[in-house]
Amino acid sequence: MLVLPPELHREITAHARAGLPNEACGLLAGELRGEEGLVKAVYGLENTDRSPEHFSMAPEDQFRVIGDIRKKGLVLLGNFHSHPVTPARPSEEDKRLAFDPSLSYVIISLKDGEPALKSFAVKKGSAEEEAVELTN
Repeated sequence: MLVLPPELHREITAHARAGLPNEACGLLAGELRGEEGLVKAVYGLENTDRSPEHFSMAPEDQFRVIGDIRKKGLVLLGNFHSHPVTPARPSEEDKRLAFDPSLSYVIISLKDGEPALKSFAVKKGSAEEEAVELTN
């Protein structure tokens, strides 16, 4: 389960809207508490693909963020990306590119005006929705 403070939910949503009409993307960092990932930081990154259907993050941006995460004593919890016109569920490409089964893969859909955020655990090409708790 991911525990996401409302202000970080708003940050993800703002980054997703700013990326329109393309997908937006980024990384999530925080603390692990048993089975819970407490999100403490959101890192909005550039979608170098500049596409409404897929995303890529520049390796140098990812390395910079990982360095900052470590410096703050946090851990990488997962990544996020938006779906501008499709539901918040992993595409076949999303599942194929989910390289680490220990991470959470968050998708925020903007298709219905009101953002819909969901998180998924992806293992061996199969995605299972995980709970997201919005809390302070």
